[in-house]
Amino acid sequence: MSEERIITAATVTTGEKADGKELQTLVEKSIHAGFEVEEIIGDAAYSEKGNLDYAKENNIKLIAKLNPMVSQGPRKVEDEFEFNNDAGMYVCPAGRMAIRTAKQGKKSKERNQVTTYYFDIEKCKNCSKREGCYKPGAKSKTYSVTIKSDIHKDQIEFEKSEYFKTRSKERYKIESKNSELKNQHGYDVALTSGLIGMRMQGVVLQIKCG
Repeated sequence: MSEERIITAATVTTGEKADGKELQTLVEKSIHAGFEVEEIIGDAAYSEKGNLDYAKENNIKLIAKLNPMVSQGPRKVEDEFEFNNDAGMYVCPAGRMAIRTAKQGKKSKERNQVTTYYFDIEKCKNCSKREGCYKPGAKSKTYSVTIKSDIHKDQIEFEKSEYFKTRSKERYKIESKNSELKNQHGYDVALTSGLIGMRMQGVVLQIKCG
């Protein structure tokens, strides 16, 4: 949708499909319809690595926050292990340092690599803080950290900018348009079964709503 609330492109998928996978198709459809795309404003679903790369390659500003799993990691701040800069190792809440590390995964446009830190399992078995940290019977105890790619680091810095913060406030417009489609024009209920029927219904509503 354009900033003037004109629908420039749409795709219809089954419910289990991820929204972010449609970004490139929507951009290309919008360009084909005669619109210039210099900026994209969306939610975190659109900030996957492939979309960040696509936006950079096409000189498009992507105003979409990174998924917290990427920017902050899977654990709450209070649960994080401490990193010892001198040793280059993580230290667990009990004060024990990792004994070795290993990189896992392959570099790709879709995923980042992970650094896994291994701890002495024999010490973990008898640790006073093992509850909730060490799983009885486990053969290893690890702590993994995602290695942020340059594109993710750039996006994290971009999120801190006043430009990003100001422009992200415009996202309410697409939510407003979605609400209009569902509540005023009946797009919350499928009139027929199957994707073809939903696509036809979508085209009619797109023409009707602009």
